[in-house]
Formats: sequence, C-alpha cells, structure tokens
Amino acid sequence: MTAALTLGACARNSPSPETARQDGPELRQNESKADTRDVLLAKEEAVARPRALKPQEAQPSAPVVAQTAIAVGAVAPAPTNLPNGPQNRAGVGEPTDTERYADITPNAVIAASEQPVSTFSIDVDTGAYSNVRRFLDQGQLPPTDAVRIEEFINYFDYAYPTPDSREQPFSVHTELALAPWNQERWLLQVGLKGFEVPLAQLPASNLVFLLDVSGSMQSADKLPLVKQAMKLVVEQMRPQDHIAIVVYAGAAGLVLPSTSGADKAQIIASLDALEAGGSTNGGQGIQLAYQVAREQFVEGGVNRVILATDGDFNVGMVDQQDLEDLVTRERKSGIALTTLGFGQGNYNDEIAERLADLGDGNHAYIDTEREARKVLVTELSANLLTIAKDVKIQVEFNPAVVAEYRLIGYENRMLAREDFNNDAVDAGEIGAGHTVTALYELTPVGSPALRLPPLRYAATEKAEGKANEVAFLKLRYKLPEQERSRLIEQTVTRPRQIGAGSAQLQLAAAVAAFGEALRGGKYLDGFALGAIAGLVAEHKGQDRYGMVAELEDLVRKAEVLSGGEAPAQIAVSR
Repeated sequence: MTAALTLGACARNSPSPETARQDGPELRQNESKADTRDVLLAKEEAVARPRALKPQEAQPSAPVVAQTAIAVGAVAPAPTNLPNGPQNRAGVGEPTDTERYADITPNAVIAASEQPVSTFSIDVDTGAYSNVRRFLDQGQLPPTDAVRIEEFINYFDYAYPTPDSREQPFSVHTELALAPWNQERWLLQVGLKGFEVPLAQLPASNLVFLLDVSGSMQSADKLPLVKQAMKLVVEQMRPQDHIAIVVYAGAAGLVLPSTSGADKAQIIASLDALEAGGSTNGGQGIQLAYQVAREQFVEGGVNRVILATDGDFNVGMVDQQDLEDLVTRERKSGIALTTLGFGQGNYNDEIAERLADLGDGNHAYIDTEREARKVLVTELSANLLTIAKDVKIQVEFNPAVVAEYRLIGYENRMLAREDFNNDAVDAGEIGAGHTVTALYELTPVGSPALRLPPLRYAATEKAEGKANEVAFLKLRYKLPEQERSRLIEQTVTRPRQIGAGSAQLQLAAAVAAFGEALRGGKYLDGFALGAIAGLVAEHKGQDRYGMVAELEDLVRKAEVLSGGEAPAQIAVSR
C-alpha cells in the first residue's frame, strides 16, 4: 500500500446562495466536484528531489512557490459564548472568529411532478459531527454552516448487511418509514455497505504523513494530539508497509524517508522530535509529500498522503485553485489524500474538506484521542483502502405516489441529472467496510402535510399499474483500477403498511433531526430537541461503543444552550 497521510481540514464544493440553483429536472451544484477542472489543469510544477532531514533541521530554506495568501472565502463569526459549558476535549482555548466554513444552502422541497429525478455523489466524511461536538462540549452552539447533516448521519454505522460477494463491492439497502417529526410524511433510507477487509489482508501501504508544525499548532489539541494520532497508525503497520514523514511550516522538509513498518521505534522517535514554530506553507508541503509518495509508489497497493493540520494555510502556493489543481492531478496518478483537522480558533474546515474531496480521500476532525482511535484504528481499513470510486446515486420518484421530496444534507454533493451517466464527472469513494446513508423526506400524494402550494394547471398523474412503486433507484460506481462505470438498479416499493421503521432507520432519523435542529429546525414541524433526545435514548441499548449515549448527551447540551428550542436565533451563521 502506498499512501501519504496528511492531517488537515478540507472543504468540499459548497454552492453559495447565488450559485445554487435548479437546473433541468433537479437541483444542480454549479461547481460540481472537479468535473470541468479535469479537462484543463495547470501544468506540473517541478519539485527538487528531497533530502532527508533530521527532525531539528526540518525548517529549511525559502519556499519554491510564491508566498501569497490562499483565498478560502469569508470568515465565520464566533458562536455565542455561553456559561458553564464543560470542556473535556484537548486544549484550553475557545473558538475565535477566524474559523472558516463553506456556505450551505439547505436542499429545497421539490415537487415530484415537476422534477422527479434527484442525483448526488456519496460522501463518507464525518468531520462535521466531531467538530460540532467540540463546540457543544465547550458550552457553545456551533456556527450554522459547520453543521453538514450528511456527515452527522454517516458518523454512525447502521449495521447494513455486507455484500454477498466481492463481485459487487457494496450492498444496497432501502427502507421506507414514517418521519418521526411528522407522521404525514415518510422517510426513505438509502444505505450502502462496503465489503470488509481485515487490516492484515490489506495490500502493502505507502503512506506519507504530512504534518503541520507551524506556530499555530502549539496548543495541546493540535500538534501533541497529532503525534498521538499518528502513533496509532504506526502501531498497526506491518513490515511490508512504509511510512514517510514530511513537515511544513515556513518551508517544507523531509523528516523521515519511507521507512518499513517493522521499524516502529524509528518512526515514533521522529514523531516525538517534532516541535511547532513558524508560519504555514501548506502548498509547498503538499508538493513535497506527493513527490515522496510518487517515488515510493506501490502498484496495486495503498498510496495515500495523510495531512494533519488546523487548516491555517496562510502562505504558500499562489492561490487555492493552484492547490486544488495539484491535488486533482495527483489523484489521477493514483495517490489519494486524507485530511485530518485539529484544533480551534483558526480552524479552516472549508479548505480541509475541499482538498479531501478533490483528492479521492476523506476528511475527519480529531478532537480527542478517542476520536483518533475511531478514525485511525477502528476504521483504518475503510479510510485507507478504496473499494469503489466515483459512486453516484440517482433516484426517480413516482409522481403518482410521491408529491414532494427533499434530500436531507449532501448540499455540496449535488450533481446534474446528466452527470450520472458521465464517467468523466468525479464523485465520492467507498472504503472497505464503509457505511454510507442518505435520507429523503417524502410527502405522499394526498397528504395534508404538503409544503408547496398546488399549481393551477398541474397535470393529474395516473399510477397505471405502478401504484406500489415509490421510486426507482440507480447507482453508478467504478472499481478502483477501472475508468468505466458499472450500474446497479432496483425498485423501491411501498409496503402494505408504513410504520416507525427499523431501529437503524430510527437512529438515522434522530441524527438527521439533530442536525436539522442545529441549523434552525425549519423542516422539523416543531419537533424539539427534547423529543429528539428521547428518540435517541430509545437506541442506547444496542450501542457497543457509547456513541449513541454520547449523541443523547450532545442533544441535551444543545437543548440547554438553546433554551429548549431549535437554535435558529442562537447558532451563528456566516
């Protein structure tokens, strides 16, 4: 496996209110992930062959690129500081007004008779949930745009059945149930489960740790926690696996050349020797990390850069576009990028999520050693080994059954209808054992809970023998070494009676409702945080790792901080 590990924050394409629009039969994201950028890219920049440095030498000469600030968007105001909030995470500081989050415009309610088709890319990121947990644990409500509901949902594993064989890399699960916040509406759950690969059976890994050691990384929740997290990865490496360490501050340096997992003591000693200091040249560091990964590339293995940072890219490449183009080029060469975000105050969630998106990787936020263990031990196989790429979902709703629909979350993953069949359009990846979940809220025909006013001249839909069909589901994916997609199709039928649904769906609904409440509760019909906490509490008995109990605790904290209501007037938006 050849991989470069970069710990940091990345931002996905998130359409601004001015660019998000309806295009043709469905919602379209103007800047869909790297679809047009794949055609024309900036020419390759040559980087000198790196010299291995001793840890104390890794603050070397002048950078090879212009030191111009990267444009990453507007600054998110600080959340309202509330008293008596417990702080049980690493670090002691409070978030400031320099944290950056991409704008999110919630998906609209759509009439199925007008636009029956919904298309989007999957997303396996989970960083938004742990980042929001950090705010709540410190007695603060999060910025509204820090809440990406799909990342809340995908933080949890819903125990979908695994695929019968590896011929199809993931299973597809659908379920229909009543929405807990309004019994006159339904929830459609679409779940994917990748086949599992034990860590011992992974192909050889070539990993590059790209670590931010700039002055902003000095606090306990940054570089010290980065070191702890990276050691967890090192402890799992086999002799056939290799790790290199690249650091960046005022300039980039190679601290440790590619080293066998059999020499854990040397790798750990190199991590222990790291100290924070200087400004951040993230662009140059990524160039060097990719160069090291290319030189040690393992055919058929895992090749990945893991970036760990607070996302404060304040000097380096000319602009963000150059950085994005570099990551896109390297993705095409077979080197993926994972970003791990750390810390607070200057945390740049926007660019961290975006780079992971472009790099065919995933983004997580590490706020505790426990979270590091979840991401880098329990889920390491899923986060290293990609089993399917460019995974897209398209749902066609039957207007004779479904009057309205709304996709919950995935706002920055929306695709045009024609993008589904276009193999040149990039989409998300599934790792070994990954679980991916999407929820649609549906309003059935004849329901008194319709949100859209009726049209005067609307055509009357007839079932014509398909009254039991709610929707037609299509998925496209590519195997990791192939460029031609494969297609999966299945019908979503209406059961004789629609009830509360399985425990897995109820938990997913509760998680989604929590995210909706933190964004103001516009679509919850008055379903308050107390009711959400009660719904979560019903599922603590089946929770092996305490994640559901922690979720209930977070909902209760949000309830106290918001006075029991959905925190529309308290949570700070951009």
